[in-house]
Amino acid sequence: MIGKYSDQMTFEYILGRMLDRVPDTVDKREGSVIYDALAPAAAELAKTYMELDVVMDETFVDTASLQYLILRCKERGIEAQGETTAIIQGTFTPATLELTAGTRFNCDDINYAITEKISAGVYRLQAETLGTAGNKYSGTLLPIETVNGLQTAEITGVLIPGEDGDTTDTLREKYYASIDGEAFGGNVADYKEKVNALPGVGGVKVYPVWNGGGTVKLMIIASDYTVPSGELIQQVQTEIDPETNHGEGIGLAPIGHTVTVAGVTAQTVNIQSKITFVSGWTWESAQSQVEEAVEAYFGELAEEWADADATIVRISQIETRLLDLSCVLDIADTTLNGQAKNLQVDADCIPALGTIGAVSA
Repeated sequence: MIGKYSDQMTFEYILGRMLDRVPDTVDKREGSVIYDALAPAAAELAKTYMELDVVMDETFVDTASLQYLILRCKERGIEAQGETTAIIQGTFTPATLELTAGTRFNCDDINYAITEKISAGVYRLQAETLGTAGNKYSGTLLPIETVNGLQTAEITGVLIPGEDGDTTDTLREKYYASIDGEAFGGNVADYKEKVNALPGVGGVKVYPVWNGGGTVKLMIIASDYTVPSGELIQQVQTEIDPETNHGEGIGLAPIGHTVTVAGVTAQTVNIQSKITFVSGWTWESAQSQVEEAVEAYFGELAEEWADADATIVRISQIETRLLDLSCVLDIADTTLNGQAKNLQVDADCIPALGTIGAVSA
């Protein structure tokens, strides 16, 4: 009855069935005693069937909302990842100026606080706002309170990207991934599950026995799908298999596994095309739009890197995306690094836009 027929269980249908059970010798018209006695019960039953539909949806992973999907995931030992804060690097002048932990700065409505000193004039700062909003790679830091002697303060990189936390879709993917590849005792699926759950990690490739028996190499990408910082790589290394205790099972890796953590690197892709612009547009006026379109495509490739057998930059994809721009009328003769063919990026690399040039047709 539940699910299959619940759509039929409207107030009118239920009340009609109830009245059908009352002898015709009794007045059943609207406003009669029996009608008024049964109508409230029929209304409550109709509401109950509606609630049962919700219960059915929340029972299955395919249709469960986030609240109940979290409970289903716990059955498989999967924890929903919450929002994390970004850790950035700030450079201050003069380099001799000593800043104390807790000193706060602002950049584009996001506040950051110094947590520790990295080197002379270089400090580690943590965003006060959860999520990806704090992932700023550049910008001027303005002191919230007066800092005597400060000349300049600039963001010079993201050390550990902040994350927005799991959504219903990402958590559902984790659930199905746990079924497709059962995580157990240091197998590939186990490493993927544990590393992907660490803050700042957007994906990982696992290379078993890469340097002999008992060795494992983990190649990671940052959660914003960029080259990970040295600090993030070291943080993951310490969590999985600390360098001072390789193979001893101190971290998440099993005893006997010597794990090396490394990060993807950027492979430069230089692009040259013959572009026909819409009247009124030139390469100078359209360049920023062209670069944004290509970088968006490269970003998609970076997101797919961890699950892809090979990362291929396709000329057809670049030309299609540029043709979608309102300033581009036609495009032809595109080359990648001087070759008129698709470019397969090295296994542990993601594409990065180098130079891009266009000859107006």
